[in-house]
Amino acid sequence: MNAALHLAFVTFVLGLPSLAHAAQAADLAKAAADACETAVAETVRNMRGRDAKEVLFTGTKRALAPAAADDDEIGVKGEGRYRGAAGGAMPFTYTCAYNVKTAATTGVMFSEKGVVRRVEEKPWQPDLTNLSPEACEAATARALKGKHPRVDRITFDSESRQLRPAPNAHASLEGRGAVVRAAGMNAVPFTYRCEFDARSDKIVGVQTSD
Repeated sequence: MNAALHLAFVTFVLGLPSLAHAAQAADLAKAAADACETAVAETVRNMRGRDAKEVLFTGTKRALAPAAADDDEIGVKGEGRYRGAAGGAMPFTYTCAYNVKTAATTGVMFSEKGVVRRVEEKPWQPDLTNLSPEACEAATARALKGKHPRVDRITFDSESRQLRPAPNAHASLEGRGAVVRAAGMNAVPFTYRCEFDARSDKIVGVQTSD
């Protein structure tokens, strides 16, 4: 075997482990995406019943967070939509965790991308440009996971969102949802309230009741 051919052969052999690792990573990513989207679709149908038809996901919006060296979970988040009973499309965002060892999903959460509705018309007119219902719901999810470390699923009802004035130049965003505190348990309703500094739109407090 001449020197050039020998070098090419050695390079090919040395590259096999990295190719195998890349293929394994791609397989895990597909498994995580498929499992989470199946779990999210099931959650949407369970929560919305006959109002949810043709649950679809936007592949280009999907993002995966690889498991750390000491962690067995892959985080998956993305966007999708379902066709409502009236025929219109209802977009939503979702997050989910996939365990690479057990192939189980946990922490499934979806939130419809509805419009925040103000409760009453008054001279009070907060700047809603940067106020994010999604940031409030993410903070609420963290609070619920702190109370229930084994939480399995969290869903939010975008139609229940209400924006109210609060003391000290603050605004509060309130709403309802449902939480499965651990796998195998029934979903229970909860309410939440996020308080924003109306001048900076930063969340200064989160309260949940379940």
